[in-house]
Amino acid sequence: MIKIIADLAIVILSFVAMEAVAWLAHKYLMHGSLWGLHRDHHKKDVYGFFEHNDFFFLIFATPGIACLALGNYTEAGFLLYIGLGITLYGFCYFLVHDIFIHQRIKIFRNSNNWYLRGIRRAHKIHHKHLDKEDGECFGMLWVPMKYFREAKTGKP
Repeated sequence: MIKIIADLAIVILSFVAMEAVAWLAHKYLMHGSLWGLHRDHHKKDVYGFFEHNDFFFLIFATPGIACLALGNYTEAGFLLYIGLGITLYGFCYFLVHDIFIHQRIKIFRNSNNWYLRGIRRAHKIHHKHLDKEDGECFGMLWVPMKYFREAKTGKP
């Protein structure tokens, strides 16, 4: 039983840590040296369903896949649970960012949930900046509290 709780704790901690990793990567890499891949996500100079920004899916999936494989096929079993946390975060990112916020698949259009409205509002603020400088709201699941308060009260 203790092993199951420890393994679950590793999954949860890995998931939570990915929000910090995603924030840092978004602010300092995507809006920094890798802006060339991320730019079309802000400027919408994309031709077709996919964006250059979608390559980040492969970049971020690689450590998750590596941890899953190493944890499954070596003695370092804890890596399997780290890989599960990373993979679960990636799945949530896809659901929240690509489906809910950007409506790349037209479901989950309307929500009266204050948390989801807060995330959507913060992301809209992030996208008001069309260049890599002066960005704000780099998180995906955790954004500044003011956006959650605005979503709850309906007032800025």
